[in-house]
Amino acid sequence: MMESMPRARIYMDWNATAPLLGEAREAVLSALDVNGNPSSVHGEGRAVRALIESARRDVAALCGAEATAVTFTSGATEAANMVLTPEFRMGRTPLTLGKLYVSAIEHPAVRVGGRFAREDICEIPVTGAGLVDTGALEALLGAHDRQSGLPMVAVMLANNETGIIQPIAEIGGIVRAHGGLLVVDAVQAAGRVPLSIEALGADFLIVSSHKIGGPKGAGALIARGEVMMPSPLIHGGGQEKGHRSGTENAPALAGFAAAARQAAGNIESRMAVVAALRDRLETEMRKHAPDVVIHGSEVPRLANTTFFTLPGLKAETGQIAFDLEGVALSAGSACSSGKVGQSHVLTAMGYDPRQGALRISVGESTTQAEIEACATVFAKVAARRRATGEAA
Repeated sequence: MMESMPRARIYMDWNATAPLLGEAREAVLSALDVNGNPSSVHGEGRAVRALIESARRDVAALCGAEATAVTFTSGATEAANMVLTPEFRMGRTPLTLGKLYVSAIEHPAVRVGGRFAREDICEIPVTGAGLVDTGALEALLGAHDRQSGLPMVAVMLANNETGIIQPIAEIGGIVRAHGGLLVVDAVQAAGRVPLSIEALGADFLIVSSHKIGGPKGAGALIARGEVMMPSPLIHGGGQEKGHRSGTENAPALAGFAAAARQAAGNIESRMAVVAALRDRLETEMRKHAPDVVIHGSEVPRLANTTFFTLPGLKAETGQIAFDLEGVALSAGSACSSGKVGQSHVLTAMGYDPRQGALRISVGESTTQAEIEACATVFAKVAARRRATGEAA
């Protein structure tokens, strides 16, 4: 008797990490053969330096920024810890920031506040729709004590759980009117919405390689200019113009650059295809479970993200059920050491977080057949929930 073939798994957790692009893989492998330290002045060192500077231009182009304003890091978490500090320099002149105002739905890497003291971190509430309460932000900045230093505001462009897109240009105008600095986590938005640091009104952007199909272990902090920069987080040999010491990871940056080139092209048309897949899946979900709650569906959100609650089904139970059926999705953020906890995003939006929610996130290589298969699994999970009397 022939053994049955193992069932192909379906990957629907792109917001956790996007599949490695073939172009990025090839770039990494090619860069591994380029010997030399990029800080060395000999020919081998110059060859690695040229590779890194080319990567810097590609990442800058993705963000609508100048290459000279890109500082490479080991990832978005390091970039956040680097920029979220009360200690800045304006050229050679020290500059103090008094408080950090951070939205209630930020990724944990930003929400913890970096190098700011806990008492100097203020939370900006969001509306029930998941959008930053701009009136509350105005009030907070209006009450800011300028003698303590400038205010810093940190708001993500697109939420990693819900996919909800924030009105960053409007927020940037408010921050500028109050003389503050705006830090924007663009990790989930990169490659999915057009980025321009100037148009957004941001002073700093944070991006990550593995969220756009590059290798893990590379990220960047992008500044609007080079004059105002945070004090270094990592000290040493003075690499990255003294902003981030440590020999650059050239192979990872080569892969990051290859992914950035792909992510920067034809964003609108690529995301239109992805949105059609997402919408098809949500139509099927509503058909099989009319009581499903799709968070953020009434406001602008990323084309690839569905964050949903199935009443009566706990998030961890649902995640296991989908996994056993061969579908990889997540229960909110996947950046907390594998823990499935209550969603602070749902709490901030006014939902009861105890039941939780599941996140499906797809991408350009997701197929219609995979969407249909996922919908079939959803139908089975929903039916099982009804059969056990869990649903209302």
